Amino acid sequence: MFEWIVAVLVGAVLLAALARRLGAPYPAFLALGGVGLALVPGFPNLRLDPDLALALFLAPVLVDAGYATSLRDLRVNWRPIAGLAVGAVAVTTIAVAVVVKVLVPDMPLSAAIVLGAIVAPPDAVAALSVLAHVPLPHRLTTILRGESLLNDAGSLLIYRLGVAAAATGHFSLSEVAPAFLLGVVGSLIAGPILARIYLWAMRWVSDPASSIVLQFAAAFGVWIAAEAIELSGVLTVVSFALVVARYAPERTAPRPRVLSYAVWDTAIFVLNVLAFVLIGNQLGPILERLRASEHLPFALVAGSVLLTVVLVRIAWVLPASGIRRIGFAADRRSQDRSVLGLGTAFRKGIAAGGRESSDLGPGAGFAVSWAGMRGLVTIAGALALPESGPNGAFPYRDLIVLTAFAVVIGTLVLQGLTLRPLLAWLKLEDTDPVGHEIGWGRAEAYSAAIRSLEGDESEIAEALRREFRLVVEAAEAHEEGLAPEGLPADDARRRAIQAARERILTLRRAGEIGDDAFFVLEEEFDWTELSATPRAET
Repeated sequence: MFEWIVAVLVGAVLLAALARRLGAPYPAFLALGGVGLALVPGFPNLRLDPDLALALFLAPVLVDAGYATSLRDLRVNWRPIAGLAVGAVAVTTIAVAVVVKVLVPDMPLSAAIVLGAIVAPPDAVAALSVLAHVPLPHRLTTILRGESLLNDAGSLLIYRLGVAAAATGHFSLSEVAPAFLLGVVGSLIAGPILARIYLWAMRWVSDPASSIVLQFAAAFGVWIAAEAIELSGVLTVVSFALVVARYAPERTAPRPRVLSYAVWDTAIFVLNVLAFVLIGNQLGPILERLRASEHLPFALVAGSVLLTVVLVRIAWVLPASGIRRIGFAADRRSQDRSVLGLGTAFRKGIAAGGRESSDLGPGAGFAVSWAGMRGLVTIAGALALPESGPNGAFPYRDLIVLTAFAVVIGTLVLQGLTLRPLLAWLKLEDTDPVGHEIGWGRAEAYSAAIRSLEGDESEIAEALRREFRLVVEAAEAHEEGLAPEGLPADDARRRAIQAARERILTLRRAGEIGDDAFFVLEEEFDWTELSATPRAET
């Protein structure tokens, strides 16, 4: 078993490296790897308790996504985000349920709705892994990130209702609605309360390892607590993450923060690998159970659902009426930033650059409609369907799992591999609002740093003042208000640290310093180099 784990992880790393080289979403290659595992003879038969599937895969992913989401940007772009996260999910769920009922009349309506809810939410990891390689208007990236954060809540609420209806054999809106609304409101209250408790508790934790462990414990603990009192795990975790992200930076030391980013990126990658391994592991037995006469009907259902989710998203986003309805048209509210003490030219630059295009146009609408790849959430929903129970397995579970995986791999390959060339062809322009805000924020920050050194006449303080003044002066002189991308001494600092590293390596090889001394110096040089403005590759 251990050798299979090592082989899978190494294979996943190689596939991810190939995806980065091609500028494609790495989940697309992991999906292809999952297909390959289904065909490998002798691969261990892995199983995951369905009750654990959603918590294991969604809790950390939602915390990670929530931490990277801006509340300000959500408020500014709430119309398109709500249109996609609520409207598109609902329409896709209904459309898929109708198509499946037509093709499989014997399937219970509740099961058809569950399938629709499983394949409705797009996956942010897949889309953003492509967008990282292609310049895209910041507003579109914000919309896609906000959609992926909130659409899981809507789809999983529908999913839970459908699963419950399939288990009980009946569904009454009058019975469900009060509990449903209470769960939504309760989740939005419980999440921030738990976040405050977590932030208070973390004040007493400074060790990086303990801090990171507690971050994951909080992610799973919030989900488990919400589910235990019949709240929405998704809404509770999302609201928890948004509040923590707002206040944690001022309470977290640099070392745990730097380390936690690396650990969380690794954890999300491993969860994606595990999800595709588990779904691929289920494909083999499903395909073995299929009779020859069922191959064509199953393929027809899977292909029809794949076509439905792609076309419904395009039909919802692309038309002019749909674009106006979900808010892609003019948003007249200004996003100007008030900049004090940096000169008239700098203020004008921020005012011009900080405001995004008010009309994104049909090209942007098509880009958003084509960035609808499905991924981890869809797989988690399929894996969470009960394999057994008082009434046996979930109705048509094999068909649902197979169709869900077909939609995932179909959208990842069809859309994921073509999204980058599509965006390059559309040539969408961006006013770089983030770049302007970085420039403004950096200049403001170093202005405060200069003021903090007033009264200190030491040579070190004067050297720092000179370096910081260069940053502020460059920002004031730039006609668009952009500050330099780094401190003036960054390049020299990196060259000097590199020379220092080479010297201690030489001393270590010569036996003039031991490993204990070497590791202390190495860490010192790491932090000194990290004090330079981060480069893209770091």
